[in-house]
Amino acid sequence: MSSSVTVNELVKTLKIQYAFGEDYGSRQIYTSEVSRPGLALTGFVEDYPFERIQLIGRTELLYLASLPEEQRLVAYESLCNEETPAIIFARDMAVPEDIFTVADKYHVPILVARSKTTRVLANLTNFLEGRLAERLAKHGVFVEVFGMGVLLTGGSGVGKSETALELVQRGHRLIADDRVELFMIDELTLVGEAPEILQNLLEIRGLGIIDVMSLYGVAAIRRSKRLELIINLVLDDGQTEYDRLGSQREYEQIFEVNVPRIRIPVKTGRNLSAIVESAAMNFRANQMGYDATTTFNRKLDALIKKNRVDD
Repeated sequence: MSSSVTVNELVKTLKIQYAFGEDYGSRQIYTSEVSRPGLALTGFVEDYPFERIQLIGRTELLYLASLPEEQRLVAYESLCNEETPAIIFARDMAVPEDIFTVADKYHVPILVARSKTTRVLANLTNFLEGRLAERLAKHGVFVEVFGMGVLLTGGSGVGKSETALELVQRGHRLIADDRVELFMIDELTLVGEAPEILQNLLEIRGLGIIDVMSLYGVAAIRRSKRLELIINLVLDDGQTEYDRLGSQREYEQIFEVNVPRIRIPVKTGRNLSAIVESAAMNFRANQMGYDATTTFNRKLDALIKKNRVDD
């Protein structure tokens, strides 16, 4: 888990430019929250979160420009202290040079972003939440099937990686093999991605490690994806009973999110990739309001009533 992000990483990822203080780019960011200073510019800084990135938009800049130079320097002091990781000016606005003196005093980088303020805020929050969120490493293979994030789980040797390889050959995408890092971006959404060392790689027993991107192209991989469905592959021992009608709902709780889970028995001759595709499509159909089990039960009830009438 990454507990902090440097300003340099932020600049590189979001393509923000330095206006001042590139030498201070190693400063650490510890929170995903971003502040737009309002009252702070007027001098009210009681309980103000200096540890956040400070984002300056057009309104704040117009207010600063309206102040006499002496008051403006006081306002800059209200934005900066030793905890402040960076100050960002949105909309590619010209940065007033008198802020550099205060920024240099506290070693705070001054950055400029081209996008409008709300877009910069959203990009910052999304990036920082992804990097700073609590993470859980889970064993499995994470694939995108028909646009859905599907996590294949099961014991060693059950065929997860081989199924993922066949799914890639059928036009789907690999996200992570062997280990998936999961994190929450909100109270309802889990996102998974591969650890950096395992990105694009797939291990096939008897063959070794293959680079999916090199063999199948960039369209065969994806960096991250929302987790929507877990498919647990279980070796069929011939004794365990499995849901035949699809009426039993199972969930697995990861952090605070309940993720739907399906158990699929594995035995010789079963085309697992086709079954995974069907499971993903059926799950999507259920989300859109169509339930094949309900349709079957309705037809069964109608048939029973018909037979009673005929008798």
